[in-house]
Amino acid sequence: MNSDIPLQLLGGITAREFLRDYWQKKPLLIRQAIPDFESPIDADELAGLALEEEVESRLVIEHGERPWELRRGPFAEDEFSKLPEKEWTLLVQAVDQFVPEVSELLENFRFLPSWRVDDVMISFAAPGGSVGPHFDNYDVFLLQGHGKRNWKIGQMCDSESPLLQHADLRILAEFHETEEWTLEPGDMLYLPPRLAHCGVAVDNCMTYSVGFRAPSASEVLTHFTDFLSQFLTDEERYTDADAQPAADPHQIQHDALDRLKSLLAEHMSDERLLLTWFGQYMTEPRYPELVVGPEDVEEEDFLSALQDGAILIRNPSARLAWSEVDDDLLLFASGQSRYLPGKLRELLKLICAADALHTENLGEWLNDEDGRGLLCELVKQGSLGFADE
Repeated sequence: MNSDIPLQLLGGITAREFLRDYWQKKPLLIRQAIPDFESPIDADELAGLALEEEVESRLVIEHGERPWELRRGPFAEDEFSKLPEKEWTLLVQAVDQFVPEVSELLENFRFLPSWRVDDVMISFAAPGGSVGPHFDNYDVFLLQGHGKRNWKIGQMCDSESPLLQHADLRILAEFHETEEWTLEPGDMLYLPPRLAHCGVAVDNCMTYSVGFRAPSASEVLTHFTDFLSQFLTDEERYTDADAQPAADPHQIQHDALDRLKSLLAEHMSDERLLLTWFGQYMTEPRYPELVVGPEDVEEEDFLSALQDGAILIRNPSARLAWSEVDDDLLLFASGQSRYLPGKLRELLKLICAADALHTENLGEWLNDEDGRGLLCELVKQGSLGFADE
C-alpha cells in the first residue's frame, strides 16, 4: 500500500500523516470513513453468535440485578427476550473469525501491520446502552455499523485512575469530558491508548471495534523469560571468579549486580530468540482450539487435490507473519515458527496475503520441494485448509 495516497478511511489524509500526527497521540473523528456502510451482520445474527459455545460474548445491563451487571455467554436463546427495553449492551468478540464479510473489513486497515490487529468486536446496544466511561490500553477504531451512538472523550488515564468498585468492569469513577460527537453508519472514531471515552446508544445501534494487540511490559518479561528458559542449561549460573576478599560478609557489593546484569544481558540480548518469541506470541490465535488440521496429510494427495482444482484458504482463526534472519526467513503461523530458505520469500508473502491459494497463483512453487513441504505442513498444522472443508 502506498502510504502517501490520501485514504477515505482516514478522512482524506495519508497513512503516513495519520501515523505521524494521530497514531497513539490523539483521537481522530472521520465522517463517512466507509461511505454508505451497511453492516454485513444484523442484530439477530450477532445474538445468534452469542449462543455458541466457542464464541466469547458478554451482556452489560446498566440497571440489572446490580449496577452495571455483567453476564457472560454463551447465552440461552430466551435470555434476550427477557432483557429490558433500554440501557443494555451485547458485546461479541472476534466476529471476524466467524463471519467472512466482517473479516474483509480488515483490508481497510492494511496500512498497519496485520500482526498488530487483535480482532473485530461488535456490540449491539439498546437505546441508552453503554458499558460506562472507561479506557483501553490499546489503540481502537470505532466504526458505526447501524443506528447512532453518542461518543464522549475525556482525560488521559493510567493505572492510578480511580475506578468504581466492580468485580468485572473497569469503569472510571471520574470522567472529565473534553469533546462529544454522534456517529452514524459509516462514521468512525480513532482513539489512542489510555484515553477515557464513553459511548451511549441513541437508538438500537451496532458498533464495530477494531482493536490491536499491545502486550504489556509485564507480559513481555514473563512470557519471554519462560520461552528463554527452555534454551538454558542448569550449568549456566551466577559466577564470581573475579571476587575479592569480603570486607563485610553480609554486604551485597555492586560488583555482584554487575555480574548479574552481565548474565541477564547475555541471554536477553539474543535477537534471534527475541524475534522467534515475539513472532510466536503475536500470532497466537485467540481461539487455539479452532486451529486444528488433519492428523495426516500425504504430500502426494495434497498436490493431487490442488491439481484437481482444490483451493486452499487461511483458517479464519489463524494468524500469519514472517521476518528475515540473516539470509534465512522465519515464518510465524498461529503461535509456531519455522526457519525457511530465503528463496521462499515471495511464497511467504503470498501465503500471508492471499485470500486463496490454488494452482494459478502458486504456479512453480508447487514444483519446489521446500515450497510444497511448507504448504503441506501448514495444512497439517491447521493454519491452511481446503475450502470445501
